Amino acid sequence: MKLGALHLLALCLLFQSGLSQTVVRSLPGLPDDLPFYLETGYIGVGELEDVQLFYYFVESERSPKDDPLVLWLTGGPGCSALSGLLYEIGPFTFNYENSTRYRPTLKLNDYSWTKVANIIFLDQPVGTGFSYANSWESYDINDNISAAESYEFLRKWLKLHPEFLSNPLYIAGDSYSGIIVPIVTLEVDKGNEASLEPKMNLEGYLLGNPVTNENSDLNSRVPFAHLKGLISEELYKSAKADCDGDYINVNESNADCVDDLKTVSECLGNLYTANILEPNCLLDTPKSTVGYTWDPSLINHDRSLLPLPMLRSPRVWCRSYNYLYSYIWASDRAVQGALHIREGTIEKWVRCNKTLSYTYTVTDVIDIHKELMKRGFRALIYSGDHDMVIPYIGTQAWINTLNLTISQDWHAWFVDGQVAGYATLYAYFPSLLTFATVKGGGHTAPEYKPKECFAMINRWFDYYYI
Repeated sequence: MKLGALHLLALCLLFQSGLSQTVVRSLPGLPDDLPFYLETGYIGVGELEDVQLFYYFVESERSPKDDPLVLWLTGGPGCSALSGLLYEIGPFTFNYENSTRYRPTLKLNDYSWTKVANIIFLDQPVGTGFSYANSWESYDINDNISAAESYEFLRKWLKLHPEFLSNPLYIAGDSYSGIIVPIVTLEVDKGNEASLEPKMNLEGYLLGNPVTNENSDLNSRVPFAHLKGLISEELYKSAKADCDGDYINVNESNADCVDDLKTVSECLGNLYTANILEPNCLLDTPKSTVGYTWDPSLINHDRSLLPLPMLRSPRVWCRSYNYLYSYIWASDRAVQGALHIREGTIEKWVRCNKTLSYTYTVTDVIDIHKELMKRGFRALIYSGDHDMVIPYIGTQAWINTLNLTISQDWHAWFVDGQVAGYATLYAYFPSLLTFATVKGGGHTAPEYKPKECFAMINRWFDYYYI
């Protein structure tokens, strides 16, 4: 075989194994070169590395060799890492004032978490964002497969980036990643115990507005609605008594409970559940509310692609309008070229893929949290206090079942002299768990309160009390 043919074969094998990493120096929409280090690439995981997981890696703008390394898993399942990067904690976001329907522009994010941490934003599970598989069978996934492939990705990424092996490592994410992150964290620690290479410097994990236990998460919506004055005292007392505090597993023969919950649905049905303070925009067809039947999920808070005219002069601004820009920007050939997306690997980019062939195999990770606390890790759990998708009181309730010792009781935390939320510090020596609310935050908190969330994470990474 000639040398040229050998070289071509090597390139083909490199492409198939997903070992492609490229430095991105500029992006369409930003006028100048990037003032931070951005790397994108694919890493193959699973049998024969059939699954190609795409990632964005941003080095810390402070001290890459000293600052934490964070693996960030956006929720969904199926919501692109680019969504978390653009709308929550990444180094750039859209400049809405200077964007048009044809040409979105970008601006730097003053409150990016990459100012104090190295972050890998991962498109997971396969079928999310720009991640793809070479066979249809690999798209058939579940919670356990998603976690296993994320763990395999991290091991391979660190083998390719050994300079970050000594950095404190945190596994992080929000929303549905509340299921996946604890599983991956435990797998990393078990891998270290089994002397798997590379050995990772795991310090802990962090979660925002996390799905944890399906029943308790959803069941907390009714008491949350009562606390926020969305349903009356009388209705709450009646529903609590008639339904025996269970608003999810409702016996249809319990007519009093069913009637109470119909009235609850009537009260809550027109709210934007991701943040009850913001307007609700019916941009797609919500789940049926015919007859005001009780639907535990209320309204689907993840909106579909909007009609373009809505960008011109909406009479009522809705946060969902912002999401259209990501579809336009990420679907642009020039953008995909700059990000080094492999042509022909995805049919179209969507912010959140609702067509995943996904089986929900894990419905409760409380026992995994208990196990992680026994193993001596730090944890940060934070919640926007106006999120009705995963209400903070449900999160607080399952944290209380961990039987931790309260080291610092419920207290206000401040940003610029103003109350930014409330926090409790729990201990289970040598583990520490911080639970924090973000005042005015929704699902998820950094999108609504970027300044406050940056202050929170900066303090937590540096071991200060929130």
